[in-house]
Order: sequence, then C-alpha cells, then structure tokens
Amino acid sequence: MGQQEGTVEIAGTTVGVLGGSWRADVDDRGRVTTWEGDALDWWIAAEDRWHDPRHELTVRQQLLEGTPVVETRLRVPGGDVIHRVYAVADAGGVTVIEVENDSPASVAVVFSHDRLLSTRPPADVPIEGIEVPAGAVSFPIGHHATLRVGLSHRGGSGMLPHELPTPLSVARGWTRRADAASRLVLPDSALVEQMVSTRCSLLLNGPADPKQDAAATLVGLSELVRMGADAVDLVPEVATVAERLGKSARTCGLDWAGAVGLAAAARVFAAADETKAAADVEALTARLGGAGAPAPSEAPNGILFVPWLEQRLARPSSHGTCVLLPEGFPASWLGANWEVHQLPAGPRSTVSFALRWHGERPALLWEISGDPVALAGGAHAPEWRSEGVSGEALWPQPSA
Repeated sequence: MGQQEGTVEIAGTTVGVLGGSWRADVDDRGRVTTWEGDALDWWIAAEDRWHDPRHELTVRQQLLEGTPVVETRLRVPGGDVIHRVYAVADAGGVTVIEVENDSPASVAVVFSHDRLLSTRPPADVPIEGIEVPAGAVSFPIGHHATLRVGLSHRGGSGMLPHELPTPLSVARGWTRRADAASRLVLPDSALVEQMVSTRCSLLLNGPADPKQDAAATLVGLSELVRMGADAVDLVPEVATVAERLGKSARTCGLDWAGAVGLAAAARVFAAADETKAAADVEALTARLGGAGAPAPSEAPNGILFVPWLEQRLARPSSHGTCVLLPEGFPASWLGANWEVHQLPAGPRSTVSFALRWHGERPALLWEISGDPVALAGGAHAPEWRSEGVSGEALWPQPSA
C-alpha cells in the first residue's frame, strides 16, 4: 500500500469542536497554540529532575484511534507521564489538557500560564529549578493519578466541570463521524487511523483553497457530504470549482488528482439529484481521458489520501464497472480477514465487501447499494466478474 504499518506520524494536529469556531494546534511535543496565538507549554518535575518535553528524547506521540485526541508520552523514572489534549462542547466549549502520572512516584506539572479552568487551585510554592514564564503555575500529581485543566473557548479562568467526556468517548465520537463516509477494518491499523485523521482534519479545518488545489477542494467537499453535509447547499461551490478544474485540464491534461476531483464532483451532484450536472462531469472526464490516469505509487498528503486508499480497495471504472483490489493483496494481508463498507463504486453506487480465508483461498462477500454496477476482480482474480447486487465467491489462491 506504500504506507508503513504503525502509529500515524503527526506534524501538528488541530483540536476543536464542530459547530464552534475555536481552534488550537497541538505540536509534536504537546504544546497547545490557539489560533489567536496564545501558547500553553508544560514541564514535569519528577523525582530525578525537571523534564522539558521540547528537548526530551523519550517523547512519543500518537492520535487516539486517529482522532483529534492527542496523546504525548514523556518518560520519567518508573513509567510515563501522559499528556492528552482534546476538545469538548461542554460549558460553552473547553479544550481539556489531561495529565496522567503513570509512574510509581509523585510528580508536578507546570503550565506556562494560569488562564486555565481547573478543579483545584495550583500549588502556592515557588517554581524552582527551571526557567518558566511569569505567571506559570504548578499542580502536584500523585502516583497513578490524573489531573485535568482546561482552556475555555470563551476565555478566562475558573472551575472546570467535574463531569466531562473521557478521551476515549471523544475519540469514539470522532470515529463515528468519519466512518459515516466509509468504514475500514484493515490488517494495517495505521492506514485506518490515517483515514480517520484525514477526515477529522477536514471537519475541523474545512476543504483546501480551490485557487491552490481544485482537485483537493472537490474531494473535501464530497467527503463532507459523505459525512452528513447537505449536498444541495454545496452544489454552487462544487460547480464553480469543477469548472475551474475542467478549464485547467483542457490545457494541461487531466492527471489522477484531477480525475478523482471530478469524480468527487459527480458524486456531490448525484447526491443533490443534479442528474444532468453529474452526467456532464462524467462526460467531461471521459473526453479528457482521466478515467485511466495512474494513481501515485506513494500515498499523497492531505485529503487526496482518501481516494488513494479507497481506490486500492475498490476502483470505479468506465461502463458501470468497479474493480475490487485492482493491484491485488498486499503481502502482509495474506491470510488476514478484513472488511470495508460504503466505498464509492460509481457516482450513485457504493460497495461493501469482506474477505474471509478458507485455507489458502480468499472468500469474497459483497453488497452493492445504489445504482447497480458490475464487479470485477483485480490482479489476483482477473477472470472473476459479477453483476449481482450481493453474493459471495471463492477467489483463486493468491500467488506468492
């Protein structure tokens, strides 16, 4: 698949709540910077010394299930201090900073300013042994205990509500929203997490600037529709951007990104019952020869990762056909059971399918929703084809 298995790499993650405008970015060391420019740093006083996450070699970071729940781990004697950042809609909007002491000794956490919501006042002892900004505050944390503070989206300090959603419950809420577009259960969890992360970033940051990347804009708008946005409301914007992309393609040609952008536009038009507009976009793609444009071998950054991965699982082609696993099985997936749901099979069609192994042969189970399409096997089953809306079939044994 062109992607290594493991934890999703993070350069910076946006946190916030849908329906609100407050946003902040969390860098790869756990620093929280609001979009207004206010930064919140943190330090840990452990039994051995002060630990500054900006300079420690033991800092590791991941997104919880690929969602904007950012977990930064800092090694201290006997365990980790775990710093989590996520946003909730409670109390008018709060970004929660949760610090868990998963070590056998007490520690103290220092934050760079006191404009925080908290359930208890900070310690009243001077902060010594490390240089911190004026106004920094510290909180002791017992062994295997957790501290929560918050940044109010309304501004100011005060009491943090005691009953707030947990990081896991917030992550599950984001996952459900992302899975409304398509749900993947794959042997490579990093691919699944990157899909969720990409969609969550779209929900928080919005689509790309069409003047910079028209194809990415169209894919982003289509993904918003797949996750529940009203397609009718987006039709004017999609029409404008698709026209821009079409004009550019007539001059420069239609590459893979342009083709998936126009396919995304056709799906939005179809979802809005703009049948003629969808047909016009499909005809334009055919005239420009974009349906056969090769996808990049390596995963693209940003929202184009979504069609890149989905098309390695199910690739819509011309004449009402969708090819399953066009490039075959990744070697590391052989023998593993997995399933995918609601992948695009055409402008008005989706396909869900599962692979279950019977000895050395994979059994395919599938179901099509929307307009009927024919299914074809990819590199490992080139002779297989079906026009049934659902069914199951035993594919040949993949070659080594």
